[in-house]
Amino acid sequence: MRIAVYPGSFDPLTNGHIDVVERAVKLFDLLIVAISRNASKKPLFTVAERLDILDQVLRPFNNVQVDSFEGLTVNYAKSKNAQAIIRGLRAVSDFENEFMMALINKKLTPDIETIFLTTRAEFAFISSSAVKEAAFFGGCVQELVPQYVMDKLFQKYHEIKAAGQEGW
Repeated sequence: MRIAVYPGSFDPLTNGHIDVVERAVKLFDLLIVAISRNASKKPLFTVAERLDILDQVLRPFNNVQVDSFEGLTVNYAKSKNAQAIIRGLRAVSDFENEFMMALINKKLTPDIETIFLTTRAEFAFISSSAVKEAAFFGGCVQELVPQYVMDKLFQKYHEIKAAGQEGW
């Protein structure tokens, strides 16, 4: 069975992420979309909330599983018997960092490949950070994220503002 892991923070899941998923599922028998828990980042959504979002939005894909992990991506991929790690590239600026990570991963675990999928041009400008900022200030993010994600974003920001907290 050909297995790949598509790791990320997915905070939140965007149409750019979904574009990568749509293409990766055609290449592998199983695609594990996995939330990387990073203690140094302060996410907007909890891991449980992000797992719910991934589960709801990616449910139509029969060969997708959602999960979360801590630690090195290559160790997680190895524990899942994956042959590849999927990474999405939006622009040339993404490539340098992703290339360096791919080299490190290859050194750590030579039998796992990193596969880069460039996002379609209409999604190249979308980032989770930009989506969060636009949503926080009431901007329309309808073409950037699925409806379920948009609803969750506005619900979360309503809660934050009602509690008198700042930012995200």
